[in-house]
Amino acid sequence: MRILYLSQYYPPEVGATQTRAREMVQGLARAGHEVMVITEAPNHPHGVIPPAYRGKAVTRSREEGVNVLRMWVKASPVKGFRARMAFYLSYMVMAAWAGLFLARGRWDLIYATSPPLFVGGAALAISYLRRIPLVFEVRDLWPESAVALGELNNPRAVQMATRLEEACYRRARHIVTATQGIHDRLLARGLPPEKVTTIPNGANTELYSPRPPDPALRARMGLEESQFVVLYTGLHGLAHGLETAIEAADLLRDERDIVFLFVGDGPQKGALKALAAERKLDNVRFHDAVPETELPDILALGHLGLDTRRRLEISRGTLPVKMFSYMACGLPVLLAIEGEAADLLREAGAGVVVPPESPAELAAAVRTLRDDPARRTEMGERGRAYVMAHYARQTQAARLEKLLRGVVGG
Repeated sequence: MRILYLSQYYPPEVGATQTRAREMVQGLARAGHEVMVITEAPNHPHGVIPPAYRGKAVTRSREEGVNVLRMWVKASPVKGFRARMAFYLSYMVMAAWAGLFLARGRWDLIYATSPPLFVGGAALAISYLRRIPLVFEVRDLWPESAVALGELNNPRAVQMATRLEEACYRRARHIVTATQGIHDRLLARGLPPEKVTTIPNGANTELYSPRPPDPALRARMGLEESQFVVLYTGLHGLAHGLETAIEAADLLRDERDIVFLFVGDGPQKGALKALAAERKLDNVRFHDAVPETELPDILALGHLGLDTRRRLEISRGTLPVKMFSYMACGLPVLLAIEGEAADLLREAGAGVVVPPESPAELAAAVRTLRDDPARRTEMGERGRAYVMAHYARQTQAARLEKLLRGVVGG
């Protein structure tokens, strides 16, 4: 097959979306299919395009057997409503142009992953005008989640976004969801069950694997061997509610051996650093995002892998990529999340779940797990085995390849 893969975010950008896209694309390429990725010039999450990509409408490259077109976008460090709309709409226009005029030859399929929902707008234009079947991936329900987070509150904009969302569902030959919660919501909205398939997040179990901590890396990260490290990696976003973790660190300030390490970037990082500074917390560390290939070594420094969410209905249907990365590395997981992720962690026996937005309960769980290394070891082993059996990214990529062959064949 020849597949056009539309994803606004893609490596070398760091994040869950980028990781999922790359793993799926590589799985399709390994299966012998020709894939062209249409993405943006790298800039996420800072909104600054590197010099190598500035001033270019398109940058072409061949990466790991895949052709990649990186399109100019109206990126900005400012994340207000107008700036975000310019950012999303510029990708939509540029990606549609690339799909119509730069992706030459006959294509068997368009695979578009959302959000941002405007990726679907570009895919619709290409699909209609070039008569190419569309498969639409939904990793998060948009605009529903944007409204819940307060990112989108203009009624007219919400109405237009909803119409675009529904147009993508109608046009799609098949829909892939990242969680069972999203799958169920789409069925409740009237989509036929045979049109929707869930392929969840997971981890590359070859990259993410247990390993001993590197003393030199520990020193560079400002950690001591005697410290108990509660580790968070990934996006510092609006939905994550990481203020809860900062407040838990405040409650644990007298536990001198406990340290919280936040690795990554995102729109809330500045506010989180300011909150930690205001509380004068010397048990909180922040580190910039790192390439995914370096992340397993950082995970080896942790004693607990942390993820939190705000208490929102949309959070109940999330399956965080970082949770699977922690588990694949044999790291016990501490979740302050309700819903699908919490249920999975309990089933795996790979960690502890506490209510979201409860600093006291989060702090108590950290103390309890610090004092029980045997339990942590058991949880880590169970987590690794569970991911190997059910959530290896290689297996999920093979499932997607089989699904797409069926769509084209059908």
